[in-house]
Amino acid sequence: MEKSVGMHVSAQEAEEPKVELREVFRGAIRTALELMLEEEIKELVGAKRYERVGGRVDRRNGTYLRRLMTSLGHLELRVPRSREHGATGEVLGRYRRRTEEIDDMVAAAYVHGVSTRNMKEVTESLMGDEVSRSTVSRITKRLDAAVEELRHAPIEGPQYYLYLDATHLDVRWARIVGDAAVLVAYAIGPDGYRRLLAVSLGAVEDEASWTDLLTMLIERGLTGVKLVIADDHKAIAKAVRMVLPEASRQRCLVHFERNVMAKAPRHLRGRVAKEFASIFAAPTRKDAKKQLEVFKAGLGSHLPEVVKCLDEGFGAATAFYDFPHEHWSRIRTTNGLERLNREIKRRTRAIGAFPDRASVLRLVTALLLHVTSRWSSRRYLTKGMAGCPAACRGEESHP
Repeated sequence: MEKSVGMHVSAQEAEEPKVELREVFRGAIRTALELMLEEEIKELVGAKRYERVGGRVDRRNGTYLRRLMTSLGHLELRVPRSREHGATGEVLGRYRRRTEEIDDMVAAAYVHGVSTRNMKEVTESLMGDEVSRSTVSRITKRLDAAVEELRHAPIEGPQYYLYLDATHLDVRWARIVGDAAVLVAYAIGPDGYRRLLAVSLGAVEDEASWTDLLTMLIERGLTGVKLVIADDHKAIAKAVRMVLPEASRQRCLVHFERNVMAKAPRHLRGRVAKEFASIFAAPTRKDAKKQLEVFKAGLGSHLPEVVKCLDEGFGAATAFYDFPHEHWSRIRTTNGLERLNREIKRRTRAIGAFPDRASVLRLVTALLLHVTSRWSSRRYLTKGMAGCPAACRGEESHP
């Protein structure tokens, strides 16, 4: 019993210095801010407090208390004011009730997965005070600047490989919850680095929405696209043919394999998967075609639906053979975009239905900008970029 009491006392004693230290820091911040406010009102009035000078331009008019939220909690500051100009505004901002670091912290927590509903618990734990849901909503609107910046940023230099994909989220449209398509595009240029190019929102994933996105990219300076990597979505294919007719199109092999497996009986899918892998692991397109013929003469002879699916998709699935061998593993799937889509789903799962389109673009764009920020420090394609333009003319890399 004595031991437990002693442990309780020691823990309490250890906590008291932390509380006292927080109060010391808050007092120091309050004193510093009030000194700055005093200097500001002195310049505004043209004289110190109680000073009689002939050159004053205004007169003091007392003070009022103003609450300011900081990382150490709320501070109550005495803000001086003048008769003509009112309260000072340079130090604190005329209507600011929080320091910028608080807004930055709330916005970052929102992007990383804290909902507006749960934000007050986070701020209360960190600062001893809560931020309301409406305040969080106002703060996160600052992310609109990131949306506009990405939307209008110029695209400099050629971009050889363009990746396109979409994910679907629930959004309120005219007070009714419906499906919306989030369209994402990124590219790889001659330096081998990936760049997020666009995040767009469409009521549906159709040809018009993809055409609008590609047209916007062209207007921002997109040039040099040699290969578009995407799923076998008819809307994407039509939009690419219209806006980027000179570009080849690579069908994502992961999605293609899923389509093929869906045609095969469950008990044979393992064998079909092995055959599929051997076809597209061939060193040349000619060898891949030979492997396909072997499959058709063997197991494929019992699976006409599988063979038909392979025949119809073979051309679009083998476009990667026209490009440097070092790039094949990176340009024959949309795995990079799939990872981005999973991150979007993970972050938005707790939200449910978004209240409007603007909130979708705000969160998804900020999230993807954060996730892709590390791309600038990691080269995605380290070899073969110098030979890419020649290969893009249709010369097969490994005859």
